[in-house]
Amino acid sequence: MDLFKADLVTVAQSPLSHWLEVLAAQLSHWQQHQLHGEWAHWHSCVRQLPQLPAQHVSLADTVSVSSDNPSRSDQQRIEGLLKQLMPWRKGPFSLHGVRIDTEWRSDFKWRRVAPHIGDLSGQQVMDIGCGSGYHLWRMLEAGAEQVWGIDPGQLFVAQFLAVRHFMPTDRAARVHVFPLGVDDLPPLASLDTVFSMGVLYHRRSPIDFLQQLHGLLKPGGRLVLETLVVEGDQHTVLVPGQSYGKMRNVWFIPSTAALLHWLERCRFKQARVVDESVTQRDEQRRTEWMQGQSLADFLDPSDPSKTIEGYPAPRRAVIIAEA
Repeated sequence: MDLFKADLVTVAQSPLSHWLEVLAAQLSHWQQHQLHGEWAHWHSCVRQLPQLPAQHVSLADTVSVSSDNPSRSDQQRIEGLLKQLMPWRKGPFSLHGVRIDTEWRSDFKWRRVAPHIGDLSGQQVMDIGCGSGYHLWRMLEAGAEQVWGIDPGQLFVAQFLAVRHFMPTDRAARVHVFPLGVDDLPPLASLDTVFSMGVLYHRRSPIDFLQQLHGLLKPGGRLVLETLVVEGDQHTVLVPGQSYGKMRNVWFIPSTAALLHWLERCRFKQARVVDESVTQRDEQRRTEWMQGQSLADFLDPSDPSKTIEGYPAPRRAVIIAEA
C-alpha cells in the first residue's frame, strides 16, 4: 500500500472519496497477489532513478522535465534504467535530456482531441486505459484539478512512475495511475470528464463498456471517446476473425453512425463525431524505444489501405457525448 499511500490520501480529499470503499482493498490485494513476475525489477529501476531538480517543465507535445546542467553520468544512468522498461508505446517524453521516442506519437492524437475539449479547469478527469500516462500530463496542462488514470498493464504503471519521479511535487501530486481495469471500477458518478482512447475495440462487450463509462460520470459530465471505426451506415460493424492488424484482441469495430447509435442507447446525449482520420505510419512506428513490429508490419505491403488480413486499414474517430 505504501506505493499508493499519497494517491489514496488525495482520493480521500477529493469528490471521489467514496471510491476508497473498494480502492484501498483492491490495491492491497494487487500488491499481495497480482504482481507481474517482472514488477520487482521494473519498480527497482524506478527507485534507482537519480534525484534531479525539475527546473524546466513542459507538458506540451513532448512531455519534458529538465535541470540546467544534468551530468552525462546522470543522463546515461537515466537512459539505462528507462530502457529496462521497454517497450515504450505512448509518448514522447524527454527527461533531463534523455528523449524517449515512443512507438506512438501520442501528441498527434492529442492535437485531434484538444480543440474539442476546451478548458478542463477545476475538473476531476479520468483516462481509461491510460498506458504510460502521456495524455494524463496533457490533461493536467489543460487545467484539470486532478487526473486519474487506470491501466492493468503493470509495465505501463512502472513507466508512469518513472516519469512522475522527475516531476515537481505540485504537478506530481495531481496525476495518479492505478493498476486497475475498467471492470474494477464502481459506478463513481462523480467525474467531470472521462477519456477512453483506444480501448473500445478491445472489449468483448462494447455496450457494457459504454454503460460502465456512463456510470463514472456525474450528471452533465462528458465522455471523450477515441476508437477504431470503419466506413458505413448505422448497421455496419466489423467483427474481425482471429486478428485485426495482427492484434488478436479486437472484437468490434463499428462505423461512426453505429457508434453514435450505441451511445444513444446507453443514455448519452448530444453525441457527435469531431474528428475522423486514417492512421498514418509517422504516427505509429518502430523506434529505438519500441523495437517490435508496428503499423508498417500490420498493413498489406501491396495495398496499405488494407490490413495484412484484408480489412480496412486503421481509421480512428473522436466522439464527444454528455451523460
